[in-house]
Formats: sequence, structure tokens, C-alpha cells
Amino acid sequence: MTDASSDKWLAGDAYEAYMGRWSRPLAGKFVEWLRPKPSAHWLEVGCGTGALTSTICHLCNPASVVACDPSAPFIQHARRDLRDTRASFVVAGTVTLPGRDGGFDAVVSGLVLNFLPNSEQSVASMRRRLRPGGLVAAYVWDYAEGMEFLRYFWNEATAADPRAAAHDEARRFPLCRIPALVSLFRAAGLVQVESGVLEIPTVFADFADYWTPFLHGTGPAPSYVASLDPMDREQLGERLRRRLPAGHDGRIALRSRAWAVRGVAI
Repeated sequence: MTDASSDKWLAGDAYEAYMGRWSRPLAGKFVEWLRPKPSAHWLEVGCGTGALTSTICHLCNPASVVACDPSAPFIQHARRDLRDTRASFVVAGTVTLPGRDGGFDAVVSGLVLNFLPNSEQSVASMRRRLRPGGLVAAYVWDYAEGMEFLRYFWNEATAADPRAAAHDEARRFPLCRIPALVSLFRAAGLVQVESGVLEIPTVFADFADYWTPFLHGTGPAPSYVASLDPMDREQLGERLRRRLPAGHDGRIALRSRAWAVRGVAI
């Protein structure tokens, strides 16, 4: 089984083409589910290229948002794209999260928990940054069944190369299920723990729109594609071209699902 530390998360523009374009509408669904109060002080853990940060600024009327990520290129990308005086960006992992006098009102994390080396310690660290009564919330993709565009990819990759199964997020990330997420939050000492489901359409204009982001090496599946020799890479692309349900206009209309969880500090 591969380790999340082997995944390459370096290029902000490549991430946007591969996953960022879907994480942005998903962030809107998360905020809608969260029902946050206005004028809150937020800490975001693992902000990536800023999808959730910008959504908080646009929809939640925050007093402030401190957004953190261990990837300096991602932070640079987020700073460039979001010009909002309420938002600040910090290169930091869960061990070195910034604090705030009196604590934050909300600490959130989008599509990150499963990639952290120790999710239990990470959620505990998030809880410690809260004021009493503050909220911790997170969401992760449903890699096992809910991300159709990745399921097509890994099914074809594994059929061609059984060794690819070790890279499949569905196998690698058992945390990405509701019972595991709820247990994680309760173990961190959070109360009033709730879970929810978030769904978005993932529609590709044509096969190139689907396949090209897999060729840029940012993320688990693109990292696997980069490890293939050119002939195997081309053959995998052809397998996918034949397998994906394209419409008469070439569009590939799929759906993706994520799981959300929230809890309150005491």
C-alpha cells in the first residue's frame, strides 16, 4: 500500500485542472450544509489553492480567515487568486497551526483529512485552536463509491496493471467513510457530532477535458500515470476513451460525492 506522503501536490495550476475545479462547487455545498454564523473567525487547515477559503469569504461574511497549507506553491497560488483583506495565508502543517487569542470560532478542512499522516492528532490539534463552543468541520471525497471519474480511472488502470490497486484512494483511505469520520471526531473529544452527504456533477466537455489533467503529475492518480512508460500511458488512455459514457456531443456527464462531518468543542 502506498503512503499519502508519496503523492505529489506541488503545482497549483495542475491541481486546479485536475481537482480544483470540482472542489470549488463542493465547497459551496459544504458551507450550505454547515450553516455558519456571520462575523466568525475561521482557521482553515489544508487550504490547497483556496477553494474553500474563497467560498468562506464570498458566502459566510467572516471577520477573518487564516488559511494554512504545507505546500508553498499552493499558498502562492491561493494568495494570487484571492484578494480579500479578511483572508491571510500561512505555510503550515497541522503540527504548527497558528492560534488566536480567545480561539477561533470555526476550524475547517476540505478534502485533506485522509492525506494527513496522523488524522487523530490533526483533529485534536484543530480542536485545541477553538474557543469553547467552537466548531470543527471537514469533508472528504467518497473514494470507495462516490467519485465516478476516479472509479472509471482506477478500474481501468487496475484491469491493465493489477499493481495499480495499491495506489487507488478507495483502498488507501478507509477514513473516507461516515462511520470512520464520526468515530474520529468523537475520539478527539468533540460533541454533537453530525455527518452529511455532499454531491456535485462532474461534467467533462470531451475526453481530452477528462484525460489531460491526469498527465500533469499532481495528485495520486496523475502521479501513477507519470510512473508509466509512454506506451502503457497511451494504452490506459485508450481503455478509458472506450469505457467512459460519452454523449453524442462528446460530453462525459458524471457525478461525485463527498462525506462531511462536524463537531463542537467543550
